[in-house]
Amino acid sequence: MSHRSPVLAFALACGLLTGLHAGAVGAAEFSSAEREAIEGIIHDYLLKNPDVMIEALRDAEERLNREADAKATKIISDRRSEIFDDPATPVGGNPHGDVSIVEFFDYRCPYCKQVLPALQTVLKEDHNLRFVYKEMPVLGPVSVVAAHAAIAAQRQDKYEAFHTAMMATKGQITNDTVYKVAGSVGLDIDRLKQDMTTPEIDRALKANLALAEELNIRGTPGFIIGKKIVPGALDLDALKNMVAEARKG
Repeated sequence: MSHRSPVLAFALACGLLTGLHAGAVGAAEFSSAEREAIEGIIHDYLLKNPDVMIEALRDAEERLNREADAKATKIISDRRSEIFDDPATPVGGNPHGDVSIVEFFDYRCPYCKQVLPALQTVLKEDHNLRFVYKEMPVLGPVSVVAAHAAIAAQRQDKYEAFHTAMMATKGQITNDTVYKVAGSVGLDIDRLKQDMTTPEIDRALKANLALAEELNIRGTPGFIIGKKIVPGALDLDALKNMVAEARKG
């Protein structure tokens, strides 16, 4: 018997069982007793051979992962300019780096704050990394105010200073917190508030949210590294491994 035969048998059995329950196999062909007998055979077989189910589930997971990777690769390719080269999006690290890390984040997201030290470390150690900041305010009105302030801070060449200070801020964030942080990094608050109302900033944030939805990034943080879309916080080792994989192409 080949290596795939048990998995094939399991798949066929599951298909048959599903058909029985769904009525795909008519009552005229199988009586109630016959259906129960078939179900019993499948049940007993799986109890005696649990490795068959494990292998089948593993194969199914690998297939789904391959399909997800292929879909992600296509979306990233189709939306490449919006993801990596949008002129409205702030860029840090080495602007000419050979690998880009794109992060979708919210200043009120604790997991975004959690991952900040790892991001800072990898950017400090790897001088050929480009970092793309995608503001994604999804955690309420204060998040929207903070994102507007961040992009407006770019007009005073203080984006990264404001971003880092906001990510380092502990506790509850309010509108007053946003302006306090802005003042602490040397921003002109009156000018900032005026710039925050410009329609270009509103359009940039709406574009980020639409792009995140297209990429199936439903929460923060969300990362794109190379051809991979990764939801959730990443630790330092995971970041380094993904950068190395992206660098290999």
